[in-house]
Amino acid sequence: MCGILAVLGYQDTSSAKRTRVLELSRRLKHRGPDWSGIYQHGNCFLTHQRLAIMDPASGDQPLYNEYKTIVVTVNGEIYNHKELRMSLKSHEFRSSSDSEVIAHLVSIILLLGMLRYNM
Repeated sequence: MCGILAVLGYQDTSSAKRTRVLELSRRLKHRGPDWSGIYQHGNCFLTHQRLAIMDPASGDQPLYNEYKTIVVTVNGEIYNHKELRMSLKSHEFRSSSDSEVIAHLVSIILLLGMLRYNM
């Protein structure tokens, strides 16, 4: 089982901010000893300690859609990911991870929402 840490609005102004978040994330390493990843946007951080079950070679997280506008980190299995990939033929996948389909599905849902509300 993976370990996920989200830190939102971390107002530390020191240069050690990212190091502190990584220290917190390392405390979850027992939940996912195979790989660790981090995404930072401003004062928000998303980290993932990975237990590699599906696609151990290239399923590192966080995962992105093809434009890197959607970032996700997932703990679980998407059993119908192959069927979902087939329905997303116009999308570019970077891995064969079952969880990557979520980032692409979220981008479609957001686009449909914007179209519906003329945004």
